Amino acid sequence: MQFQLFHEIQADLAKVEAELQKYVDTSLPTLTAASSHLLHAGGKRLRPAFVLLAGKFHNYALERLLPLAVALELIHMATLVHDDVVDESKTRRGIPTVRARWGNRISLHTGDHLFARSLLLISELNDPAMTAVLAKISVEMCEGEIQQMEATYDVHQTFRDYLYRIKRKTALLIAASCQLGAMAVKADPSAVRALKMYGHHLGMAFQITDDILDMTADEKELGKPIGSDLRQGIMTLPILEALRESPDLALRTLVAKKEKSQDEVYRAIELIKETGAVERSQIIARRYLDKAKEELTRLPAIPTRHTLAVIAEYIEKRTY
Repeated sequence: MQFQLFHEIQADLAKVEAELQKYVDTSLPTLTAASSHLLHAGGKRLRPAFVLLAGKFHNYALERLLPLAVALELIHMATLVHDDVVDESKTRRGIPTVRARWGNRISLHTGDHLFARSLLLISELNDPAMTAVLAKISVEMCEGEIQQMEATYDVHQTFRDYLYRIKRKTALLIAASCQLGAMAVKADPSAVRALKMYGHHLGMAFQITDDILDMTADEKELGKPIGSDLRQGIMTLPILEALRESPDLALRTLVAKKEKSQDEVYRAIELIKETGAVERSQIIARRYLDKAKEELTRLPAIPTRHTLAVIAEYIEKRTY
């Protein structure tokens, strides 16, 4: 499916992949091994793809877009490594995490190194406006992670709290990928804004569907046990929707419990599904995708606009 989504930039995405490999190669074998392990863990490369696709809306120039695409994926990779340490994750996409293979200390330094390499690339762009965008979202992403850590097992969170968190966790970097790709090729300001908002709405929907899949996906396809958010006390949209609609104290007690058995996780998922929370969450994700597609109507009617619409449809239907 990914090949079909990104067919018009497939050759350039291959160049991004080659550049990423160059940037994870270091003089330190352990650091190289840990970074390469993460690189080859099967990521979707959504952020570099959005940089390249956004660049199609003016004078497409790969030499200008390539360092930006690589930098954004390095930032994403850094956040994944740090997330796995915070979440104590053993697997990601069905393979051992960097943390599981090398431990917390190596993982943290690997994430820091990847982020630092992204800063070097960004500095080469020599564009203060683009650097400012990346600096701002980096700060906000960190704030979102802290907020998520402080809010674990808190069954009194609001819908607004949740939206604030997923904006910083996921939507900001996807929105920035679209925005900066357009900025890099000097696209019209109206196109830059439309692409940024498309990325924001798409990113929000992407995280909501992630949260839904954590309860509904096939575990082998997902690459990790379902219910990992429940186990870690992360209040996702289906959980919040279920708590809002259901007076069932058993569910509230299970969600708030810090040490859950796998059977308790499965039981909580059953109770959540019984409230219709999954279906209501899907409706909210669909609304964000509709908003994303509405932003596309403000863009020139080139083939890439259709590609971005197809990606929005894929986000809703994906199974992992």
